[in-house]
Amino acid sequence: MSALYLIRHGRTEANRRRLYCGSTDLPLDGEGLEELASLGDLYRDLAGCRFITSGMARTEQTLSALFGDVPHEIVPGLREIDFGVFEMHSWEQLRDRADYQAWISGDNEKNVPPGGESGAQMTARVLAAFRALDLGEDTVIVTHGGVIAAIMAHLFPGEGKDRYQWQPEPGLGYRVEGSDWRPLEK
Repeated sequence: MSALYLIRHGRTEANRRRLYCGSTDLPLDGEGLEELASLGDLYRDLAGCRFITSGMARTEQTLSALFGDVPHEIVPGLREIDFGVFEMHSWEQLRDRADYQAWISGDNEKNVPPGGESGAQMTARVLAAFRALDLGEDTVIVTHGGVIAAIMAHLFPGEGKDRYQWQPEPGLGYRVEGSDWRPLEK
């Protein structure tokens, strides 16, 4: 049975500053690259896998930092959620805005930020892209926290975790084989 590895991209400045960052195509920052370098041993046995990224700079750089210059596929449907007008802003910057309060209150999975997509819309897009993949061989997907969470919640609904509880730390993720999963840990 083939294994699936879901790896979150390395840390960016937006992660560090706690900004809403989904559709903005940011690179990794210097510390993010250093953190990935420390994870090399965790991934050394995956060199023969098939590789996929979302195509965003932070996933491309993470793939390169962890595995070198390997052939890979780009699947745009595995991009992070689009936070619309809230992109690249923090809670502190947005908290007094009526449109932000309307989005953040109530059902955050269904509420759509102005110019963006809801959690439910992102999940539908991600799962459509995921279902279209041929996972007949060991596959590493380097993608985003929200994307990984959507896939894991779909694969393991009995866990009772929501999208936020499944999000791994930057550079880490999950190994899935059949109906079993385990976190990738330092």
